[in-house]
Amino acid sequence: MDTRPFIVTGGAGFIGSHLVQRLIGEGHSVLVIDDVSTGQWANLEAVRGHPRLSVVESSVSAHRHLARDVASAQAVFHLAAAVGVELVVSHPRRCIETNLRETQAILEAAVPSRTPVVFTSTSEVYGRSDKPWFSEEDDLLIGPPHLSRWSYASSKLLDEFLVLACHAEHGLPVVITRLFNIVGPRQTGRWGMVLPRFMESARANQPLRVHGDGRQTRCLCHVADTVEAIVRLHRTPAANGQVVNVGNDDETSILDLARLVIEECRSTSSIELVPYDHAFKPGFQDMPRRRPDLRKLELLTGFRPAYSTRDIVRRILRETGPTSA
Repeated sequence: MDTRPFIVTGGAGFIGSHLVQRLIGEGHSVLVIDDVSTGQWANLEAVRGHPRLSVVESSVSAHRHLARDVASAQAVFHLAAAVGVELVVSHPRRCIETNLRETQAILEAAVPSRTPVVFTSTSEVYGRSDKPWFSEEDDLLIGPPHLSRWSYASSKLLDEFLVLACHAEHGLPVVITRLFNIVGPRQTGRWGMVLPRFMESARANQPLRVHGDGRQTRCLCHVADTVEAIVRLHRTPAANGQVVNVGNDDETSILDLARLVIEECRSTSSIELVPYDHAFKPGFQDMPRRRPDLRKLELLTGFRPAYSTRDIVRRILRETGPTSA
Protein backbone atom coordinates (compact mmCIF):
# COMPACT_ATOMS: atom_id res chain seq x y z
CA MET A 1 0.00 0.00 0.00
CA ASP A 2 1.15 3.53 -0.81
CA THR A 3 2.04 5.05 2.56
CA ARG A 4 1.79 8.66 1.46
CA PRO A 5 -1.17 10.51 3.00
CA PHE A 6 -4.30 11.72 1.32
CA ILE A 7 -5.31 15.36 1.78
CA VAL A 8 -8.98 16.11 2.31
CA THR A 9 -9.80 19.81 2.26
CA GLY A 10 -13.06 20.53 4.02
CA GLY A 11 -12.54 17.26 5.90
CA ALA A 12 -14.44 18.51 8.96
CA GLY A 13 -17.54 19.05 6.83
CA PHE A 14 -20.48 16.76 6.25
CA ILE A 15 -19.22 14.86 3.19
CA GLY A 16 -15.53 15.36 3.94
CA SER A 17 -15.75 13.74 7.37
CA HIS A 18 -17.34 10.61 5.91
CA LEU A 19 -14.59 10.44 3.29
CA VAL A 20 -11.89 10.84 5.95
CA GLN A 21 -13.44 8.05 8.01
CA ARG A 22 -13.53 5.80 4.92
CA LEU A 23 -9.86 6.41 4.08
CA ILE A 24 -8.69 5.94 7.67
CA GLY A 25 -10.70 2.71 7.84
CA GLU A 26 -8.87 1.42 4.75
CA GLY A 27 -5.52 1.93 6.45
CA HIS A 28 -4.52 5.23 4.81
CA SER A 29 -3.09 8.32 6.46
CA VAL A 30 -5.13 11.51 6.01
CA LEU A 31 -4.34 15.20 6.42
CA VAL A 32 -7.45 17.34 6.91
CA ILE A 33 -7.29 21.05 6.07
CA ASP A 34 -10.37 22.94 7.22
CA ASP A 35 -11.07 26.38 8.66
CA VAL A 36 -14.32 25.00 10.19
CA SER A 37 -16.30 27.96 8.84
CA THR A 38 -19.14 25.63 7.86
CA GLY A 39 -17.87 22.29 9.20
CA GLN A 40 -17.02 21.27 12.75
CA TRP A 41 -14.34 19.07 14.32
CA ALA A 42 -17.08 17.09 16.07
CA ASN A 43 -17.80 15.51 12.67
CA LEU A 44 -14.49 13.66 13.01
CA GLU A 45 -15.25 12.30 16.48
CA ALA A 46 -15.13 8.70 15.22
CA VAL A 47 -11.44 9.09 14.25
CA ARG A 48 -10.36 11.76 16.73
CA GLY A 49 -6.85 11.03 18.01
CA HIS A 50 -6.21 8.35 15.38
CA PRO A 51 -2.47 8.03 14.69
CA ARG A 52 -3.02 8.23 10.92
CA LEU A 53 -5.07 11.44 11.12
CA SER A 54 -3.53 14.92 11.07
CA VAL A 55 -5.50 18.16 11.05
CA VAL A 56 -4.69 21.73 10.14
CA GLU A 57 -7.20 24.39 11.17
CA SER A 58 -6.79 26.87 8.36
CA SER A 59 -8.24 27.83 5.05
CA VAL A 60 -6.47 26.08 2.19
CA SER A 61 -4.95 29.29 0.87
CA ALA A 62 -3.63 30.33 4.30
CA HIS A 63 -1.94 27.00 5.10
CA ARG A 64 1.77 27.83 5.28
CA HIS A 65 2.99 24.38 4.23
CA LEU A 66 0.42 23.70 1.53
CA ALA A 67 2.92 23.20 -1.31
CA ARG A 68 5.04 20.81 0.75
CA ASP A 69 2.07 18.79 1.97
CA VAL A 70 0.46 18.51 -1.45
CA ALA A 71 3.74 17.46 -3.06
CA SER A 72 4.09 14.58 -0.59
CA ALA A 73 0.45 13.40 -0.83
CA GLN A 74 -1.03 10.50 -2.79
CA ALA A 75 -3.88 12.74 -3.91
CA VAL A 76 -6.02 15.68 -2.85
CA PHE A 77 -9.77 15.42 -2.39
CA HIS A 78 -10.77 19.08 -2.62
CA LEU A 79 -14.13 19.54 -0.90
CA ALA A 80 -13.55 22.88 0.81
CA ALA A 81 -16.08 25.42 -0.48
CA ALA A 82 -18.78 27.87 0.52
CA VAL A 83 -21.94 25.75 0.64
CA GLY A 84 -25.66 26.05 1.30
CA VAL A 85 -28.38 28.11 -0.35
CA GLU A 86 -28.78 30.46 2.60
CA LEU A 87 -25.05 31.22 2.77
CA VAL A 88 -24.88 31.74 -0.99
CA VAL A 89 -27.83 34.12 -1.06
CA SER A 90 -26.78 36.07 2.04
CA HIS A 91 -23.03 36.30 1.33
CA PRO A 92 -22.46 36.07 -2.44
CA ARG A 93 -19.06 37.80 -2.37
CA ARG A 94 -17.77 35.40 0.29
CA CYS A 95 -19.07 32.50 -1.79
CA ILE A 96 -17.35 33.59 -4.99
CA GLU A 97 -14.03 34.55 -3.44
CA THR A 98 -13.80 31.45 -1.25
CA ASN A 99 -14.53 29.00 -4.04
CA LEU A 100 -12.12 30.56 -6.51
CA ARG A 101 -9.28 31.33 -4.09
CA GLU A 102 -9.14 27.94 -2.38
CA THR A 103 -9.30 25.97 -5.63
CA GLN A 104 -6.59 28.09 -7.20
CA ALA A 105 -4.37 27.51 -4.15
CA ILE A 106 -4.78 23.71 -4.36
CA LEU A 107 -4.06 23.64 -8.08
CA GLU A 108 -0.97 25.84 -7.78
CA ALA A 109 0.34 23.48 -5.12
CA ALA A 110 -0.50 20.32 -7.09
CA VAL A 111 0.82 21.24 -10.54
CA PRO A 112 4.60 21.03 -9.86
CA SER A 113 4.38 17.49 -8.44
CA ARG A 114 1.34 16.47 -10.52
CA THR A 115 -0.42 15.29 -7.40
CA PRO A 116 -3.86 13.99 -8.47
CA VAL A 117 -6.81 16.21 -7.54
CA VAL A 118 -10.40 15.07 -7.14
CA PHE A 119 -12.53 18.22 -7.25
CA THR A 120 -16.08 18.22 -5.95
CA SER A 121 -18.36 20.44 -8.00
CA THR A 122 -22.13 20.69 -7.88
CA SER A 123 -25.32 20.05 -9.81
CA GLU A 124 -25.93 23.80 -9.47
CA VAL A 125 -23.73 24.35 -12.54
CA TYR A 126 -26.57 23.03 -14.71
CA GLY A 127 -28.40 26.23 -13.83
CA ARG A 128 -31.96 26.85 -14.97
CA SER A 129 -32.18 23.99 -17.44
CA ASP A 130 -35.52 22.17 -17.38
CA LYS A 131 -34.28 18.97 -19.03
CA PRO A 132 -35.67 15.72 -17.56
CA TRP A 133 -32.13 14.75 -16.49
CA PHE A 134 -28.72 16.36 -16.62
CA SER A 135 -25.81 14.91 -18.58
CA GLU A 136 -22.16 15.93 -18.26
CA GLU A 137 -22.14 16.97 -21.93
CA ASP A 138 -25.13 19.34 -21.61
CA ASP A 139 -24.96 23.04 -22.32
CA LEU A 140 -25.28 25.00 -19.06
CA LEU A 141 -27.88 27.71 -18.49
CA ILE A 142 -26.88 30.01 -15.63
CA GLY A 143 -29.28 32.71 -14.40
CA PRO A 144 -28.53 36.46 -14.52
CA PRO A 145 -25.84 37.97 -12.26
CA HIS A 146 -28.18 40.30 -10.36
CA LEU A 147 -29.68 37.20 -8.70
CA SER A 148 -27.12 36.10 -6.12
CA ARG A 149 -28.38 32.50 -6.22
CA TRP A 150 -26.27 31.96 -9.34
CA SER A 151 -23.01 33.18 -7.80
CA TYR A 152 -22.36 29.72 -6.35
CA ALA A 153 -23.01 27.93 -9.64
CA SER A 154 -20.83 30.38 -11.55
CA SER A 155 -17.93 30.16 -9.09
CA LYS A 156 -17.99 26.35 -9.10
CA LEU A 157 -18.22 26.31 -12.89
CA LEU A 158 -15.20 28.59 -13.17
CA ASP A 159 -13.43 26.23 -10.77
CA GLU A 160 -14.20 23.40 -13.19
CA PHE A 161 -12.68 25.35 -16.08
CA LEU A 162 -9.59 26.05 -13.98
CA VAL A 163 -9.19 22.39 -12.98
CA LEU A 164 -9.51 21.23 -16.58
CA ALA A 165 -7.09 23.93 -17.76
CA CYS A 166 -4.46 22.58 -15.37
CA HIS A 167 -5.12 19.11 -16.72
CA ALA A 168 -4.78 20.26 -20.34
CA GLU A 169 -1.78 22.57 -19.91
CA HIS A 170 0.23 20.81 -17.21
CA GLY A 171 -0.87 17.19 -17.34
CA LEU A 172 -2.32 17.39 -13.84
CA PRO A 173 -4.40 14.26 -13.09
CA VAL A 174 -7.90 15.45 -12.19
CA VAL A 175 -11.44 14.20 -11.77
CA ILE A 176 -14.43 16.51 -11.37
CA THR A 177 -17.45 15.12 -9.53
CA ARG A 178 -20.75 16.99 -9.81
CA LEU A 179 -22.65 16.17 -6.64
CA PHE A 180 -26.46 16.00 -6.55
CA ASN A 181 -28.28 16.56 -3.24
CA ILE A 182 -26.18 14.50 -0.87
CA VAL A 183 -27.79 13.61 2.47
CA GLY A 184 -26.91 11.65 5.60
CA PRO A 185 -25.67 11.79 9.19
CA ARG A 186 -23.82 14.98 10.21
CA GLN A 187 -25.60 17.10 7.62
CA THR A 188 -26.98 20.22 9.22
CA GLY A 189 -29.97 22.33 8.26
CA ARG A 190 -28.06 25.45 9.29
CA TRP A 191 -27.28 26.45 5.71
CA GLY A 192 -30.67 25.57 4.25
CA MET A 193 -30.25 21.83 3.57
CA VAL A 194 -33.75 20.48 3.16
CA LEU A 195 -33.76 16.96 4.64
CA PRO A 196 -32.18 17.76 8.03
CA ARG A 197 -34.56 20.73 8.36
CA PHE A 198 -37.53 18.48 7.67
CA MET A 199 -36.35 15.78 10.07
CA GLU A 200 -35.68 18.24 12.87
CA SER A 201 -39.16 19.77 12.50
CA ALA A 202 -40.91 16.40 12.19
CA ARG A 203 -39.21 15.02 15.29
CA ALA A 204 -40.36 18.08 17.21
CA ASN A 205 -43.90 17.84 15.72
CA GLN A 206 -43.46 21.32 14.28
CA PRO A 207 -44.57 22.49 10.81
CA LEU A 208 -42.33 21.52 7.89
CA ARG A 209 -41.64 24.66 5.83
CA VAL A 210 -41.74 23.90 2.09
CA HIS A 211 -40.55 26.68 -0.21
CA GLY A 212 -42.70 27.63 -3.19
CA ASP A 213 -45.44 25.21 -4.16
CA GLY A 214 -43.30 22.15 -3.35
CA ARG A 215 -43.53 20.71 -6.85
CA GLN A 216 -39.80 21.21 -7.51
CA THR A 217 -38.09 17.81 -7.56
CA ARG A 218 -34.81 16.51 -6.22
CA CYS A 219 -32.94 13.19 -6.14
CA LEU A 220 -31.38 12.39 -2.77
CA CYS A 221 -28.15 10.39 -2.52
CA HIS A 222 -26.86 8.92 0.73
CA VAL A 223 -23.40 10.16 1.68
CA ALA A 224 -22.05 6.60 1.92
CA ASP A 225 -22.87 6.07 -1.76
CA THR A 226 -21.34 9.44 -2.57
CA VAL A 227 -18.07 8.53 -0.86
CA GLU A 228 -18.04 5.16 -2.64
CA ALA A 229 -18.42 6.89 -6.00
CA ILE A 230 -15.74 9.49 -5.27
CA VAL A 231 -13.22 6.88 -4.13
CA ARG A 232 -13.92 4.66 -7.12
CA LEU A 233 -13.48 7.56 -9.53
CA HIS A 234 -10.12 8.42 -7.95
CA ARG A 235 -9.02 4.82 -8.50
CA THR A 236 -10.24 4.64 -12.10
CA PRO A 237 -7.56 5.73 -14.62
CA ALA A 238 -10.18 6.27 -17.34
CA ALA A 239 -11.80 8.97 -15.17
CA ASN A 240 -8.73 11.21 -15.45
CA GLY A 241 -9.74 14.52 -17.03
CA GLN A 242 -13.45 13.70 -16.82
CA VAL A 243 -16.50 15.43 -15.36
CA VAL A 244 -18.82 12.87 -13.75
CA ASN A 245 -22.24 13.19 -12.12
CA VAL A 246 -22.49 11.64 -8.65
CA GLY A 247 -25.92 11.19 -7.13
CA ASN A 248 -29.09 9.15 -7.23
CA ASP A 249 -31.80 9.27 -9.89
CA ASP A 250 -34.88 8.41 -7.80
CA GLU A 251 -36.81 11.66 -8.22
CA THR A 252 -39.25 13.08 -5.67
CA SER A 253 -40.95 16.42 -5.17
CA ILE A 254 -40.10 18.46 -2.09
CA LEU A 255 -43.75 18.31 -1.04
CA ASP A 256 -43.75 14.52 -1.26
CA LEU A 257 -40.46 14.42 0.63
CA ALA A 258 -42.02 16.42 3.44
CA ARG A 259 -44.96 14.00 3.57
CA LEU A 260 -42.58 11.03 3.58
CA VAL A 261 -40.55 12.43 6.48
CA ILE A 262 -43.70 13.06 8.51
CA GLU A 263 -44.85 9.50 7.82
CA GLU A 264 -41.52 7.85 8.65
CA CYS A 265 -41.07 9.94 11.80
CA ARG A 266 -44.66 9.17 12.84
CA SER A 267 -45.01 12.86 13.39
CA THR A 268 -48.05 15.04 13.87
CA SER A 269 -46.39 17.90 11.96
CA SER A 270 -48.25 19.88 9.32
CA ILE A 271 -46.78 21.28 6.09
CA GLU A 272 -46.49 25.03 5.58
CA LEU A 273 -45.96 26.41 2.08
CA VAL A 274 -43.66 29.43 2.21
CA PRO A 275 -43.31 31.74 -0.83
CA TYR A 276 -39.73 32.12 -2.01
CA ASP A 277 -39.88 35.88 -1.45
CA HIS A 278 -40.65 35.23 2.21
CA ALA A 279 -37.88 32.67 2.65
CA PHE A 280 -35.18 34.46 0.66
CA LYS A 281 -34.43 37.84 -0.81
CA PRO A 282 -36.84 38.97 -3.57
CA GLY A 283 -36.03 37.51 -6.98
CA PHE A 284 -34.75 34.17 -5.75
CA GLN A 285 -34.86 31.49 -8.45
CA ASP A 286 -35.01 27.75 -7.86
CA MET A 287 -34.33 24.84 -10.20
CA PRO A 288 -37.54 22.94 -11.05
CA ARG A 289 -35.73 19.61 -11.45
CA ARG A 290 -32.32 18.21 -10.59
CA ARG A 291 -32.01 14.63 -11.81
CA PRO A 292 -28.59 13.26 -12.82
CA ASP A 293 -27.79 11.06 -15.78
CA LEU A 294 -25.62 8.40 -14.08
CA ARG A 295 -24.58 6.39 -17.13
CA LYS A 296 -21.06 7.82 -17.19
CA LEU A 297 -20.47 7.03 -13.51
CA GLU A 298 -21.67 3.47 -14.04
CA LEU A 299 -19.62 3.01 -17.22
CA LEU A 300 -16.41 4.22 -15.58
CA THR A 301 -16.75 2.57 -12.16
CA GLY A 302 -19.43 -0.12 -12.41
CA PHE A 303 -21.21 1.60 -9.51
CA ARG A 304 -24.53 3.40 -9.20
CA PRO A 305 -26.57 4.16 -6.08
CA ALA A 306 -29.74 2.07 -5.96
CA TYR A 307 -31.54 3.14 -2.77
CA SER A 308 -35.02 4.67 -3.10
CA THR A 309 -35.82 7.97 -1.42
CA ARG A 310 -37.87 6.12 1.21
CA ASP A 311 -34.97 3.74 1.90
CA ILE A 312 -32.61 6.72 2.32
CA VAL A 313 -34.94 8.52 4.73
CA ARG A 314 -35.37 5.35 6.80
CA ARG A 315 -31.62 4.72 6.85
CA ILE A 316 -30.82 8.24 8.04
CA LEU A 317 -33.46 8.05 10.75
CA ARG A 318 -31.81 4.85 12.01
CA GLU A 319 -28.31 6.32 11.78
CA THR A 320 -29.13 9.59 13.54
CA GLY A 321 -31.20 8.05 16.32
CA PRO A 322 -34.10 9.65 18.19
CA THR A 323 -32.63 13.15 18.30
CA SER A 324 -32.81 15.65 15.45
CA ALA A 325 -30.40 15.35 12.50
